[in-house]
Amino acid sequence: MATKTDDNQNDAEPEEIVDVDQENEEASEEIVDVDQENEEASIEEENIEEAKELSPLEQLEEKIRLKDDELLKQKDTFLREKAELDNFKKRLVKEKADSVLFANKRLLEEVIQIEDNMERAMTASNATLESIQEGVEMIQKQFATFLKNQKVKPIEALGKPFDPNFHEVLNQQESEEHEENTVIQEYSKGYTLNGIILRSAKVVIAKKPAEKKETEDS
Repeated sequence: MATKTDDNQNDAEPEEIVDVDQENEEASEEIVDVDQENEEASIEEENIEEAKELSPLEQLEEKIRLKDDELLKQKDTFLREKAELDNFKKRLVKEKADSVLFANKRLLEEVIQIEDNMERAMTASNATLESIQEGVEMIQKQFATFLKNQKVKPIEALGKPFDPNFHEVLNQQESEEHEENTVIQEYSKGYTLNGIILRSAKVVIAKKPAEKKETEDS
């Protein structure tokens, strides 16, 4: 009987060994799981650390950096716009200078033509008084046309009331035929250019005659 009991005990021992191995394997798996959890927790802590808000000083430094970048952009924009404005001003100055040169060129071309006619009149052979007079009248008409083309108009003065805006009085003369301060003589014509006084007309105006004193009968 005793022998059978020992055999039963011997048969039970291998099962216990298998159970221990399984426990060791499970314990080993638990250790691996713990290591993985620890690794994940470490990574999570790093992410939390990176996502943590900047300190007040770092926030201020970041704001200053952003402002500096903004100022640099504004400075670049300002310099580009200033350069464009300078170029625009230079173009205007050049165009104005070219316009003046062109206007003077056209003006002088017309004056030269008048000079040509005067020279022909002065150098004409066998010229008579009548032909000279006709030549002078032609030149005078040509010059009047030239002034008209340049928007230069003569100021009407003779027979007009004196106007200090258009007339310059050189003398006064007594006159019974004209009202006082009427222009009765014109020394030189006045002209306007586009409505602006180019030269005042130099004139003589009328004044009342002095009253004669009655002589007492002797």
